[in-house]
Amino acid sequence: MAITIVKPKNLQDYVGKELEATEWFKVDQDRIDKFADATEDHQFIHVDPEKAAPIFGSTIAHGFLSLSLVAGLGKDTALVVEGAKMGLNYGLDKVRFLSPVAVDSRVRLHTKIVDITEKNPGQYLVKASVSMEIEGVDKPAYIAETLSMWVI
Repeated sequence: MAITIVKPKNLQDYVGKELEATEWFKVDQDRIDKFADATEDHQFIHVDPEKAAPIFGSTIAHGFLSLSLVAGLGKDTALVVEGAKMGLNYGLDKVRFLSPVAVDSRVRLHTKIVDITEKNPGQYLVKASVSMEIEGVDKPAYIAETLSMWVI
């Protein structure tokens, strides 16, 4: 796992490049239950294995739980602007949930840099296409366009 540290003057060289995939990460029922508690979303497909089984074969992670893992899983393979005082989550441009993440699935992220814009002097907006691969599943859990702001 390697963070990619880039000088501001070289940022445009990374547009169109794929970063290293993250390590595999297991999404277990305890994490799903804690997310349900944190968000007040206790729909049975997430927290009741017996009721969820006829539909999905098991419980599934919330789509927003899977999406929220971008912040933590992506930290080890991120594109970082050298000399930055901070990096901020700037939001999302698009998200599509394509496959459910079944309990105890292993997932990892794939990231491609789509665009880098200097919004203001010393402020770089990085747009990335991020997909979550589910081990053994053809379609990704989601594809999202994430936005990060790096402040020098």
